[in-house]
Amino acid sequence: MSSSSSSSSAAATAHSFNKILNQFKLSSKIRTIHDIEESVKKLRRLILVDGIPSADTSLRPRIWKILLRVQDVSADTFLEYVARGPCEVREKIRNDTFRTLATDRGFKERVREDMLVRLLDAFVWRNYDRQDSETHQFGFTYVQGMNVLAAPFLYTMPSELEAFFCFAKFIEESCPLYVQPTLEGLLDRCLKIVDPELYAYLRSKNLSAEIYAFPSILTLCACTPPLDQVLQLWDFLLAFGVHLNVLCVIAQLLLMRDEVMNSSSPMRLLRTFPPLEALPVIGIAVTLVRDLPTDLYDELVRHPYAVQDQ
Repeated sequence: MSSSSSSSSAAATAHSFNKILNQFKLSSKIRTIHDIEESVKKLRRLILVDGIPSADTSLRPRIWKILLRVQDVSADTFLEYVARGPCEVREKIRNDTFRTLATDRGFKERVREDMLVRLLDAFVWRNYDRQDSETHQFGFTYVQGMNVLAAPFLYTMPSELEAFFCFAKFIEESCPLYVQPTLEGLLDRCLKIVDPELYAYLRSKNLSAEIYAFPSILTLCACTPPLDQVLQLWDFLLAFGVHLNVLCVIAQLLLMRDEVMNSSSPMRLLRTFPPLEALPVIGIAVTLVRDLPTDLYDELVRHPYAVQDQ
């Protein structure tokens, strides 16, 4: 495709996104929940079929806020948390923030370490205030990996304020169990069904997902550069569900399957996944959904937020 036709295609896609997004701003019309859900469905479809064009930098922040249902961003609330200063786990936060996406120059130019520290401090203070609430099922503090989950929000959102509220909503509602010590062998069980040969080979080398895939699972693949591909993958995960992250990690495995199967020491390959390519990963993940039994897929859908019965 020529550069002129691809740019005109991107412009047409951007126009389609803006047309849908403008519907969310029509305060003069009383929009029903059904209308809003229909608009969200159109957004999801566009994300899957065309992707969010990077040329219009205003699109992704607006779309993410809609997908996360972030409406109220109170500057007073955020500034009140910030004014409290260091939280009780500030030292733990600082041990991680300096190395967040350390090899990504674009990220380092846009997001300073003090921004990450401020956001994570504020998140801990927010949940310190909420820990006595009966409606607050999970108790949150800072855990390792949160710094990487916060990074895409600070990079994408036009302000720290919006990044903070998107991150908080994401952690507290989309994947609370990702920052609780409850992630177990779901990836292994899915891999055993979709590729029993690869699963058996990795097990013969005493390799479980807990060993080689934990960083990718915990950070929703944000630990694998480049960042522009991470953002594209997150567009998909925010649109269709964080639970698909497990299948996206399996998709990355399948893309390097031949090398892994031919390696006498596959852990050396799996220690650092190849550079992320969002579109092939998304394409494979979508097809893997059909291979899973209904009960396992239901568990997969629920695993980011629902505690399994023992």
